[in-house]
Amino acid sequence: MPSKSAQLAYRPVGLLASLAAGSLAGAIFKQIWKRVAHEDDAPDALQSEYTFGKVLLAAAIQGAIFAVVKAAIDRGGARGFEKLTGSWPGN
Repeated sequence: MPSKSAQLAYRPVGLLASLAAGSLAGAIFKQIWKRVAHEDDAPDALQSEYTFGKVLLAAAIQGAIFAVVKAAIDRGGARGFEKLTGSWPGN
């Protein structure tokens, strides 16, 4: 079980990692969408010119990419924190 001080010390690191993960996931998704759909931008849920299926497909791909990138960055950050401090920051 991690100490409360390790959890508190990791919070700013975790916040920055989450912001980085969001940016990186967005960039990856944009590139994948361009290649898969041959469109520059993914459909937005409120754009009537796209089908319901295409909107859901874009959202599913985007969500999956975000989850994987966030997990990888969070895990890497936690491992780096553990190497530096000797404490695992998880709950």
